[in-house]
Parts: sequence; structure tokens; C-alpha cells
Amino acid sequence: MSFWSRLFGTRGGQAAEASRPEDYKGFRITPEPIREGSTYRVAARIEKEVNGAPRLHRLVRADTVSSPDEARDLSLRKARQMIDEQGERLFD
Repeated sequence: MSFWSRLFGTRGGQAAEASRPEDYKGFRITPEPIREGSTYRVAARIEKEVNGAPRLHRLVRADTVSSPDEARDLSLRKARQMIDEQGERLFD
């Protein structure tokens, strides 16, 4: 990695360290915050088997926070909220 990319970060976002998935109302949520310089963007993978087929929804929000732990917690909260509001319609 070059001096400049270490100093200013890389182009685009980098996935932060993966977190353990959480089961919520039959959905599997895996927080996947995206590192962007010194902040972390809220992001998660939401999965569920629907009619025998695996389905996936990637959640990426504009929200950013300074800590990876805070980003994982917020990613879980936002994913739970989407599940509560939309249920399986997430996959339409």
C-alpha cells in the first residue's frame, strides 16, 4: 500500500471486519459496515429462505459513524426496522 493511500484511505469503501449473523423473525442479519476513511457506513446483509429459495437483500444507508462497533449495532437496528416494516417484501 502506498504512503498516500495509507494517509488518505483507499478509493471507495472497504468492508469492515465481518460480524456474526443474528437471527431475527426468521431472517438472518449479518452486519457489514463499510469503512470509508475514518468513518463507517451502515450496511448489512439480510437473508431468508422463501419458498425453498435463498433470498438476499443488501442494506446500505447514508448514515456514518466513527466506530466499527457502533456501525455494527446501528446496522443491526436498521435491518431489524426494515424487517419489521417490510417483511418478505424486502425481496420483491
